[in-house]
Amino acid sequence: MLQKSDSNIYIVGAGFAGQMIAEDIKRKKVFGRVAAFLDDDSSIIGSQIDGIPVLGPIFSTAKILRSGPLDEAIIAIPSAPSEKIKEIYECLKSSGFSHIRILPSVSQIIDGKAHLVQTREIDPLDILGRTPVIIPLHESLAYLRGKRVLITGAGGSIGSELARQLLSGGAERLYLFGHGENSIVQIYRELIILQNEGVGEKATVVPIIGDLKDREYMRYIIEKTRTDVIFHCAAYKHVPMMEENPVAVIENNVFGTKNILDAALEAGVGRFVLISTDKAVSPVSVYGVSKMLSEKLVLDSAKKAKPGQSFMFVRFGNVLGSRGSILPLFMKQIQTGGPLTVTDKEMERFFMTIPEACSLVLQTGGVGSNGRSYLLDMGEPIKILDLAEQIIKFSGFEPYKDIDIKIIGAREGERNYEPLWLPEENPQKTDFEKLLVLKNLEMDGEKLSSLLSELEPICHFTGAKDKFRNKTLLLSVLRAAVKTLDDFYNETKDKKQSVRISDSSEKVTL
Repeated sequence: MLQKSDSNIYIVGAGFAGQMIAEDIKRKKVFGRVAAFLDDDSSIIGSQIDGIPVLGPIFSTAKILRSGPLDEAIIAIPSAPSEKIKEIYECLKSSGFSHIRILPSVSQIIDGKAHLVQTREIDPLDILGRTPVIIPLHESLAYLRGKRVLITGAGGSIGSELARQLLSGGAERLYLFGHGENSIVQIYRELIILQNEGVGEKATVVPIIGDLKDREYMRYIIEKTRTDVIFHCAAYKHVPMMEENPVAVIENNVFGTKNILDAALEAGVGRFVLISTDKAVSPVSVYGVSKMLSEKLVLDSAKKAKPGQSFMFVRFGNVLGSRGSILPLFMKQIQTGGPLTVTDKEMERFFMTIPEACSLVLQTGGVGSNGRSYLLDMGEPIKILDLAEQIIKFSGFEPYKDIDIKIIGAREGERNYEPLWLPEENPQKTDFEKLLVLKNLEMDGEKLSSLLSELEPICHFTGAKDKFRNKTLLLSVLRAAVKTLDDFYNETKDKKQSVRISDSSEKVTL
């Protein structure tokens, strides 16, 4: 939160981004005054920019500043690698700055424009993991100029970030589609504020409340809005929760996806991009199966596409900071004094920041071809235990001394390692950094249709009361169709039985 008008603001970085932030602060006159720029460029240290002194180098200068309780630092070096940001952050913290904000990556600073409203409180995402790849959004979003773009799940972590970045795409209309009223209101209001502050272009932003599961409504919406491009982000995705509610996840993720695909085909939508997940690879959870089937539905729809239509999916692993990710949970656990809970010492995941993933998704939407499968290069996997230790340190504590970490065991539908692709998918590089193309592994159309026919009376009432919402029947159908799911359930069952026997023996001994 920006401080009041009597605070001193130090802007780290005297380049174009820092200068524009300074101009914004001067113009608004309510967030304090810019006391100085901090920069490492010896050619400008000691000079003034619009009356503001440039001090430096950054580290030596920050150490001698005496920050007051209301003073604030804004890191405005959008092209800096995460290692540099981490060093600057630690230096500012040790110098007494309790209020530190940051400007997003350069990929979101379009045509040399940076705005105060784009700054936010620094968090672990800015200093953890690798430096995000820089995507020139102004170029990669050219295919959206003058188009009508619809985002499903627009109130979610991925959907809302896509919406923010799409403000710079020159779209005629931006449709925010979602089931949750509060989340859609939140992103809608945020986009209007960003536009009023001069961020992006003047696309008409339209919030739409609806449900993917309503087939006729989806047909109506896609036709009436004359949508040109769809980014399909909406999905139930909390693995343990979906293991408890398997019928709901198939109904929403599979049949909901089919509804919007059918509507897109019928209405002549030009481009359709499904957001998929590593959990669709050799799935061991009902959620994973639902996303695997969604991928197959996209590839099947691509065969039915008319000239000028392109249907594709983009698969990637975990994104740091999403509502369903581990990071928000860790931060809440730190706020309550811990412990941080990790399911297994060997548990590891591929991670990418939300802005980077969304920039790559938007780029894929423009360069991707009909009926192709794409994968984001996630780099190397990170152990969840290591991530927990880093976040504790970021928060100013010492792991295992100030904040403990507890190993609690894997939850339903979880495995220690999530592969990003099957060997036979054979990922290959494209002309675009961090974007890979996969060999399609399609499901026979008749087999896919037959499976959906078996699932239909379970998810939707067709008169067969013994089948409707029958969780046992659903799992039986899915396990028969997906070998990896069946193997995992059998393995989990054997483990649970072994534990019960072990527990029983231990109690007898005691």
